[in-house]
Amino acid sequence: MIIDTDVVTLSRLQFAMTALYHFLFVPLTLGLVWMLAVMEAVYVMTGREVWKRMVQFWGVLFGINFAMGVATGVTMEFQFGMNWAYYSHYVGDIFGAPLAIEGLMAFFLEGTLVGVFFMGWDRISRVKHLLVTCFLALATSLSAVWILIANAWMQHPVGAAFNAQTMRMEVTSFSDVVFNPVAQAKFVHTVSGGYVLGSMFVLSISAWYLLRGRNVDFAKRSMTVAASFGLAAALSVVVLGDTSGYTVSQNQKMKLAAIEAMWHTEPAPAPFTLFGLPDVQERTTHLAVRIPWVMGLIGTHSTDETMPGIAELVDTAKGRIGEGVKAYDAMLMLRQDKNNAQAQATLAAHDQDMGYALLLKRYVDDPRQATPADIQKAADSTIPNVPVLFWAFRIMVGCGIYFIALFALAFWKASKRELTKHRWFLKLALWSLPLPWLAIEMGWIVAEYGRQPWAIEGVLPTALGVSSVSSGQVLTSIGGFVLFYTALAIVDVWLMLKFTRKGPDGLGIWLHNGTIATAGH
Repeated sequence: MIIDTDVVTLSRLQFAMTALYHFLFVPLTLGLVWMLAVMEAVYVMTGREVWKRMVQFWGVLFGINFAMGVATGVTMEFQFGMNWAYYSHYVGDIFGAPLAIEGLMAFFLEGTLVGVFFMGWDRISRVKHLLVTCFLALATSLSAVWILIANAWMQHPVGAAFNAQTMRMEVTSFSDVVFNPVAQAKFVHTVSGGYVLGSMFVLSISAWYLLRGRNVDFAKRSMTVAASFGLAAALSVVVLGDTSGYTVSQNQKMKLAAIEAMWHTEPAPAPFTLFGLPDVQERTTHLAVRIPWVMGLIGTHSTDETMPGIAELVDTAKGRIGEGVKAYDAMLMLRQDKNNAQAQATLAAHDQDMGYALLLKRYVDDPRQATPADIQKAADSTIPNVPVLFWAFRIMVGCGIYFIALFALAFWKASKRELTKHRWFLKLALWSLPLPWLAIEMGWIVAEYGRQPWAIEGVLPTALGVSSVSSGQVLTSIGGFVLFYTALAIVDVWLMLKFTRKGPDGLGIWLHNGTIATAGH
């Protein structure tokens, strides 16, 4: 049966919506919790109550965000069964273990530590409470490790092999899955992005207080911590992003070519296109402004290694599709006779290309019957959406450069004790609040949308991973998610604005006998 593209498109749309929404909360949790640990460490060392109030106030906003992250994360899990049943069957042996461990981290370890963080102020000593906060910060990072291990396997599948009898991928080396170099690069880049978001969150809200002359001592200290932490994080994002880019060049060459809109192989070292208008039909980039050498240095860390262009990678894909058809034929033969030695040898020789043969399932029922025209269409389908990736990457990079400049300015003004001297700076800090979210979402688009047409790079096309459901059923579930997430958004914004407007003084925050007490209650 030829694939129902409407179901595939709607299923992808739903997953993109829920993932992008969930990712609004996760990076803030990753970043803000470490700032709580820094603030509480200062409180334990100095004993000054203002630092305790800082931890408690920002801790309340952290708690709201953490709860939203958990609520939106749970719904994402259901989609694997609802809309991506074959994907779950095909890679569940590998994908399931990291997800299960991540669930234990998020729901049990983090949940327990969050409870002690809020309820332990009057029950345990200062030092013990600080340790709880530090362990909570570590637990959030460990949770991120496991989900990124699972995601990295989708980008660079290692430690697994296809079993023709079970018709699924199975683990051959769990250590290879865990220590996937892509997972390591994605983890450090993702968490450093979260640190930038957490820093901007504190910086912007503190600027809002200073613009209104409220909670000045509290806001200045919070802003100083945010400036220091944010500058270090923003610089690390650039360095670690370079490492992430290098892993992409090694394992996902088409994604990198699309990011650069490199239609043909350029002489080494390749230039970086600072600006341009990619034209998919003509396969060229109009009005291109290029910086020599930069892309080659980023992508290859050398001056003599070439980076293949889109046209050359399409030709490579055509060759791999042909080899993959041999593996597909051998797989069917093994389904009939698992002891067929010739088929076993053929599959072993070509199994790395079988995923490319599966690209043909979008056009023909049996890849072995594909025409040259079908093969060309399948090869062309390996090109992701070039304009979207081109601009998403540049928006992300542009934001990153801006963050370095803003946090450097904030750090300089904090060191000179001039945070309140210029209102334009405070307004700039306040209105910069949405930008880390924009950069992070653009990064998600580059990473995930850039992997298309693959659910698992080179192994399973996205179009084959969907469940046997109708378009109407997927539309119904999308409608349900939209209603649920809209309600969550309203609650989240209302709570954040309510507690922010009250502030640490107006709210009168202190934690007493396990409850958040407020002035007038």
